[in-house]
Amino acid sequence: MSSSGYSLRAHALESLTAVKRPDVPWRVVLRNTVAVVLPLGVGMATGHPQIGLGVAAGALDTMFSDQPGPYRQRMRQLLLASLAAGLAALVGFLIGGQLLPILLATAACGFFGGLLVVFGTDTARVGMTSMILLVITASTPASLEHALGGAALIFAGGLLLMAFSLAAWPLQRYWPERMALAKVYAGLAELARRPSRDEADAPALTEAMTTLQQTLLGRHRAHGRAMEAFGVLLELAERIRLELTAMSALHAEAGIHARFRDDAAHVLAAIAEALERGDSPERAQRTLEALRASERILLDGNDRADGVAAHIHALAGQLAAAVRNADWAGSRGELRANAAETRLPPSLRSNSPWAILRASLTPRSVAFRHAVRMAVCLTAALWLSRLLQLPHGYWLPMTAAIVLRPDFAATFNFGLLRVLGTVLGLVLTTVLLHVTPDEPWAHLALMAVLCMAFRYLAGAHYGIAVAALTGTVVILLSFDGVNPGLAVSDRVINTALGCGMALFAYVAWPTWERGRARAALADMLDAYASYLHALAKPGQIALHNDTRSAARTARTNAQASIDRMRTEPATPPELLALARALFANGNRLARTAMTLEATLDDLATLAEPVGVARFVGQAAGNLRAIATALREQHPTGPLPDLRALQRQLVGATQEDGDAAAAELLARISDRLVDNIDTLAYVTNRGRPDAPVR
Repeated sequence: MSSSGYSLRAHALESLTAVKRPDVPWRVVLRNTVAVVLPLGVGMATGHPQIGLGVAAGALDTMFSDQPGPYRQRMRQLLLASLAAGLAALVGFLIGGQLLPILLATAACGFFGGLLVVFGTDTARVGMTSMILLVITASTPASLEHALGGAALIFAGGLLLMAFSLAAWPLQRYWPERMALAKVYAGLAELARRPSRDEADAPALTEAMTTLQQTLLGRHRAHGRAMEAFGVLLELAERIRLELTAMSALHAEAGIHARFRDDAAHVLAAIAEALERGDSPERAQRTLEALRASERILLDGNDRADGVAAHIHALAGQLAAAVRNADWAGSRGELRANAAETRLPPSLRSNSPWAILRASLTPRSVAFRHAVRMAVCLTAALWLSRLLQLPHGYWLPMTAAIVLRPDFAATFNFGLLRVLGTVLGLVLTTVLLHVTPDEPWAHLALMAVLCMAFRYLAGAHYGIAVAALTGTVVILLSFDGVNPGLAVSDRVINTALGCGMALFAYVAWPTWERGRARAALADMLDAYASYLHALAKPGQIALHNDTRSAARTARTNAQASIDRMRTEPATPPELLALARALFANGNRLARTAMTLEATLDDLATLAEPVGVARFVGQAAGNLRAIATALREQHPTGPLPDLRALQRQLVGATQEDGDAAAAELLARISDRLVDNIDTLAYVTNRGRPDAPVR
């Protein structure tokens, strides 16, 4: 897509052709499919297909709540999804035949289900599940006895899916934690192999680090002896990343730098492999010995290595500690000491759920606007389906619930791909049913294949996944006596109407990202300023870790804001250019700050440690002023002359102190001043009232 303006055609083409690498493990695909197919098969074999159908429907609707994470978190998420599905189904069965009560229930479910986006994607899925089950079951009202039975079956389907998801808990207690660690160490290995790559532009590693913190230190973390080793590996990963960043940023002797990083990459990859398999890191130990030998050869008597020697020694020690702890982190590893109680950094801890909800109950809140849109759209869709007496009309509000998202790009993409995927599913299902023997067990096997394809491809290409889902649902309904041909055509009509209503609802009361992008970028700069303020206080390791984590989260939020703004119509090209320039220069600043943190021990030998702290603190103050100017859209005004302070500091340290440390400070401080002055220039240039040159 052109960076100079929005193109609907380019956006649609990008949505249709963008295919991601599937990230769902096959074991998840298989266990989710079994949870859907097994109860239906058992019901058919025992002469109770309706019971099997109800359980299978519950498992299918809660399938996407089976997400990676600690087992405790997974259990909570699946239990909530199952309860939401069961309660929504009960309400739908009981009042589905009464128009006004079901419309009121739909509006309430749409509002509160939409508001759950404030708690993240996983919790938002629970709200979507409740909306879907409410409108589906409302199409078949039942007596209290049958309503309780039907809701219980749907709840049981969610519990069955949860049982399959948690089955390995007693056997592989720390599997989610090991996988999260393995992903981070594999990302560090990739970073070590590519020293020319801008570390701040490694979103996969950044996301993996944040996920790892939540997995190891979050509220639903595991408790056990191996968790101590996991915590050490997390801290080592942070330090390794800092050292790799510093080695690249300080322009060390190229040959020595490249050879050592290559050896480090082999050690990191071997650690990741051992963590993933849960085995003793024997290969990592061998590669570590090779790295130690390389360290001696590269540094002994080599004057050219003076600039990088400290970082090579530090990195080698951290890798050795990581190998040792990886041995305890295996699935059979044990520690002799009890686990230390650790928690997430304060900046990453969530507030009270009620406080978050109260803060979101304002029209200025993205979540509130989404909740209102969802309530109105879902209710209108259900009312329209009843008014027009559409066959299988529940697909209309169900589609609206699935397609309508808090941002324009996601709503447009999901709508477009869902319509095209449904049409493709029509063709696919017709062909497959034509060539498949007209036998229930053959149809069940075909449904299993389509269900697997849907689960596996949903994150790779939603349109293709919807085609598989269409076939899955149509065959599932055929076991309830619904003609497959009519079911598919009805689904296409209702899907097209539902997608159109969702897109109209968003356009009628939009929440454009262009109105929030400056605030997200200002929050990122504020987080970087807090990080620099923390670095001005040597020895405050916990504070350094906390502010670094907060800066990483703020950077991720700013990146997401820019991505959303890029795919919105009518985004001013100058605003998008400003956002990209601020983000790119913010990345350079983050890289400089990480280099500064990695070299704090070296700078401690200077004769002017107080002067260093004063300089870094002033840099943080200037950055804070830039963030305020960006947020309030006014000029930065005259800022303290950071360049003059830097020259004064460098002059003082060069006269008396460690010459190598003084040279190191000169390089880092020069880059820091340049980073902040550039951000001030870009911010002033990008003001709405800035003169055009």
